[in-house]
Amino acid sequence: MDTILDLQQVSKIYKSGDRSLTVLDHINFSVEAGSTMSIVGPSGSGKTTLLGLCAGLDRSTSGVVELHGTKLNGLSEDQLAAVRNLYVGFIFQNFQLLPTLTALENVMVPLELRGEKNVKPRALDLLDKVGLSERSHHYPTQLSGGEQQRVSLARAFSNKPQILFADEPTGNLDAETSEKVVKLLFDLNKEAGTTLVVVTHDLELAAKTQRIIRIKGGKLVE
Repeated sequence: MDTILDLQQVSKIYKSGDRSLTVLDHINFSVEAGSTMSIVGPSGSGKTTLLGLCAGLDRSTSGVVELHGTKLNGLSEDQLAAVRNLYVGFIFQNFQLLPTLTALENVMVPLELRGEKNVKPRALDLLDKVGLSERSHHYPTQLSGGEQQRVSLARAFSNKPQILFADEPTGNLDAETSEKVVKLLFDLNKEAGTTLVVVTHDLELAAKTQRIIRIKGGKLVE
């Protein structure tokens, strides 16, 4: 299988005055296209930072992040945004829906940013797949946490991403709602043939992926 994501000696260091904090320390791993992988570890271990680097939302201090054959190091913000728009879907723990847009409009945003026309039918179809077609004209404040996460799932899949990153996708949900969201996540992912990389504290969720990597103190541990 082809490699869709490759990290070589990736480190992330934050500096404050004379002090420096190493959040990630020489991380190496690769992800095969179409596979599923979870990243687990204690709070503060660097998991979310790692996911942001993989998705081109942040920049590493050193090392190389290669996504879909493109080295992200050295790209401008506009170039990174273009790579994300072409290849990446992202699901946030706190949903990150635009409050002034309806559920339907939130799902349409990535498609409109790509300059696609007549995007409403695809957005409606995705909302139907996550069971929210009847809530398409509701605003985020009118939706429950589980419903907001389902909207964010539909939005993440709207541009048919090659790779989907999910940061604690069930972190703000109760157990019953989490189970429904996880099933939707894997069902949609299988249907689309997307690569999935998920950060989670939920070991049951992690066990559903084909591969688990563990991170502690900014380092990969076996």
